[in-house]
Amino acid sequence: MQEKSLFSVEDLQFLMGQLRNPDGGCPWDLKQTFATIVPSTIEEAYEVAEAIEREDFGHLKEELGDLLFQVIFYAQLGREEGHFDFSEIVDTLVRKLVRRHPHVFPSGELYGDNANTGIDEEQIKQNWEAIKASEREAKGESGVLGGVAAGLPALTRAAKLQKRAAQVGFDWPQIDGVLAKVEEEIGELREAIQSGDLDHAQEELGDLLFACVNVSRHLKQDPEAALRHCNRKFERRFGQVEESLRVEGKQPADVTLEELDRLWDMAKNQERR
Repeated sequence: MQEKSLFSVEDLQFLMGQLRNPDGGCPWDLKQTFATIVPSTIEEAYEVAEAIEREDFGHLKEELGDLLFQVIFYAQLGREEGHFDFSEIVDTLVRKLVRRHPHVFPSGELYGDNANTGIDEEQIKQNWEAIKASEREAKGESGVLGGVAAGLPALTRAAKLQKRAAQVGFDWPQIDGVLAKVEEEIGELREAIQSGDLDHAQEELGDLLFACVNVSRHLKQDPEAALRHCNRKFERRFGQVEESLRVEGKQPADVTLEELDRLWDMAKNQERR
């Protein structure tokens, strides 16, 4: 039988059902639960982000497929346990997006009479936040900070908490105030370290990281993306240090810190040129 030129979402759902078929399915897939595949979901999301940051669109297609497979997996588990199926996931999403975009769907219907409302971007933003606040209230998530997922990466969650607080005026008006706060937190961290109280030092380190996230937010940058970029830069430069030593038949452990610093500065200057 000749295969189809392009497979569909329906084909992917059928494949997932076969993987989870107790009679002849994949042993690994059969033993998975909602909880056990969460780490894979998080990993796949980061791999999508990395492909985008690298502008590797050929690889991005594959990574998006891997991320979609996570949704299909959850949908299969939901169907098996009687919670929901893929069609209900799609239905919930479409209804939410129509509800949150009254400027695009003023009739409240996906295929209704949706004439252009002509409102500006600022009004759209205000409407969006008001609608989301109403949704949170309906879910019992009270308070300005309610509903910010506890499972988010810490830097991302800090940025979201700060953004929520800023919406009600709790924010530095200028970035100078944020930078001064960073300097203040560095001083408090120094004092905590000098005191020898490591628990206090950890708390002050958290305050410093939180302040740095605030700097990122005021610069309209994603703190996770900034740190990922820094990680890649560190890997690249340290790789150049290792390569320089390899030419001499050495490894990093064979030389002094001063020599490593010298090679690091060379790598940094070479990269800047």
